[in-house]
Amino acid sequence: MPTHYRTGWISDVHLGTRGCKAGALLEFLRETEFDTLYLVGDLIDIWSLRRGIYWPQPHNDIIQKLLRKGRKGTEIIYIPGNHDEFVSGFLGHYASVTLRKNAIHTTADGRRLLIMHGHELDNVVQNLGWLAHLGDIGYVVLMRCNWIVNFARRLMGLDHWSLSAYVKAEVKNVVNFIGKFEESIVRYAKDYSVDGVLCGHIHTAAMRTIGSTSYYNCGDWVESCTAMVEHSDGRMELLSFDPSLPVTTPLADEEEAPLPDRQPALL
Repeated sequence: MPTHYRTGWISDVHLGTRGCKAGALLEFLRETEFDTLYLVGDLIDIWSLRRGIYWPQPHNDIIQKLLRKGRKGTEIIYIPGNHDEFVSGFLGHYASVTLRKNAIHTTADGRRLLIMHGHELDNVVQNLGWLAHLGDIGYVVLMRCNWIVNFARRLMGLDHWSLSAYVKAEVKNVVNFIGKFEESIVRYAKDYSVDGVLCGHIHTAAMRTIGSTSYYNCGDWVESCTAMVEHSDGRMELLSFDPSLPVTTPLADEEEAPLPDRQPALL
């Protein structure tokens, strides 16, 4: 039986890219149920789709699984990021899905959390769009190197290892950027008089206290395959799934037929 949580948060799925770990995300969605599920930006990677269409059936399956959760009673709140900013012009309520610029979530133990993607405080994204796109291309190249490295590791009988995550952890400038980003997010959240803030954007999952403010980052589904969840008593937990999980056939209780294997006309 799926594990039930009061709230869940996932971010940076990047559907429409070859780096999306659809198998791990589908397994997570099958094993969990929520009263409320937040999609904290970059669900669909329009930047990548503009360079070339890539939309396999598992990416359709993820959209279908999310909508099915909504039909079964989960409240889904979608907060656009920078890669899917095209939907930010359609804020509002659509059946079980609500699009918001950001949100305030109240936990079971009474704490108020600001929910935002995080790109709003990324100076490169906001002021140097061309550089952000160039960096995105470089990130795609690094992710493809990930695939080559892990193909070789599988031949040698070794476990999955993320080259991109290693680079982010070891390169001093990246580490400094992440630290400054977290501090900026916390300072920004203080204007909302909240107890904590939860975001995504930088693909680095975290749970920590900065000053008197709780900082949460639910990570991504390209490298770390992580999600943040809230238990019925308000306790927060960071969950992690194996990024090498293959896409499997639907479980027996997923009685609905899959969406057609085609690219949406919108794209």
